[in-house]
Amino acid sequence: MLSGKRILLVIAGGIAAYKVLEVVRRLRDRGAAVRCILTRAGAEFVTPLSVSALSGEKAYQDLFSLTDEADIGHIRLARDCDLVVVAPATADLMAKMAVGLADDLASSVLLATDRPVLIAPAMNPHMWRNPATQANLATLTARGIRRIGPNAGAMAERGEAGEGRMSEPAEILAAIEARLAGGEPLSGMKAIVTSGPTHEPIDPVRYIANRSSGKQGHAIAAALAEAGAAVTLISGPSREPDPPGARVVHVETAREMLAAATAALPADIAVCAAAVADWRVASAASEKLKKTSGGPPSLVLAENPDILMTLSASGSKRPRLVVGFAAETERVIEQAAAKRLKKGCDWIVANDVSPASGVFGGDANLVHVIDAAGVESWPRASKSEVAERLVRRIGDHLLQRSKGIPVP
Repeated sequence: MLSGKRILLVIAGGIAAYKVLEVVRRLRDRGAAVRCILTRAGAEFVTPLSVSALSGEKAYQDLFSLTDEADIGHIRLARDCDLVVVAPATADLMAKMAVGLADDLASSVLLATDRPVLIAPAMNPHMWRNPATQANLATLTARGIRRIGPNAGAMAERGEAGEGRMSEPAEILAAIEARLAGGEPLSGMKAIVTSGPTHEPIDPVRYIANRSSGKQGHAIAAALAEAGAAVTLISGPSREPDPPGARVVHVETAREMLAAATAALPADIAVCAAAVADWRVASAASEKLKKTSGGPPSLVLAENPDILMTLSASGSKRPRLVVGFAAETERVIEQAAAKRLKKGCDWIVANDVSPASGVFGGDANLVHVIDAAGVESWPRASKSEVAERLVRRIGDHLLQRSKGIPVP
């Protein structure tokens, strides 16, 4: 797939730059031609000599080199390739890309290129979560720039851990192949994603809710959008930023979430990742409830509508694939398998949300995907990695179905 392809690799300044040498080697092994641009900071981590030796090409660095401008120039570098890959993509370089700065060779080429761009972010977890970085990422995604990672794990800085590690060389290679192959397996499809908790009012200031952050559902919506789907994300109250590329409907209650989900039908895919409150107060008070000498008020509860079951039984409007989530604290796989049968969905993604797991509000997840064929247990990974893997599984499933291949 990579034979004869031309890759322009921009290497920015970060400790993860050492991994890029392996990416260059593997690309060459697969028959790709690789040219590399080193930023000034990138050259502090890997030498131009090592990059040049592995790529078989000069390592380009200086925007104002008269020899390079006469010979190839930054415009030719920007255009004479099939794909531009930025690895590691630092917070600094992503910011430059977002605002269109062009003060060195790397940023000038990135501004001048009309080729597809793939970034592999790598930075401290606090830098990755910073609203400025997330806003820059949203801008880049909206412009069609794709990304791989970052992964969760230990950082180079002692005691630092979280989402921010650059993806491994094999993952970057797979992303390059996917991008060159089209990279949008869900193009033309419609997807519905529910995410976050719901808030069921008791009175104007109190409500019934749960600890869901919405991180996993929002990550799934972002991954589906990156895969080319037209995504409607129906989000309960969450602090997560709206994912780029998705149409977002903000709701409060389970009934509002159900109404928004059914209004988004028909769809090809539905992923119900929201942690919907099972019950609501049958009749919420119109004024704040006060303490009285008679003791606490009696709350009469009513059952909320079942969004997953409703979408799974939507008749002619039923999505081709309905995926539910089962957040359990004990007998996780057993209870999730029973839930799949009861709800009538195609897949259930089961996870342990007991306090010790750290899943609710955390950055990582450990899931088991259950379908008619059985259970597929995945290793613990960041929620963005889980989302990307789930979306790849969805794409493979729908592709096989389109070819008439029986799939569970």
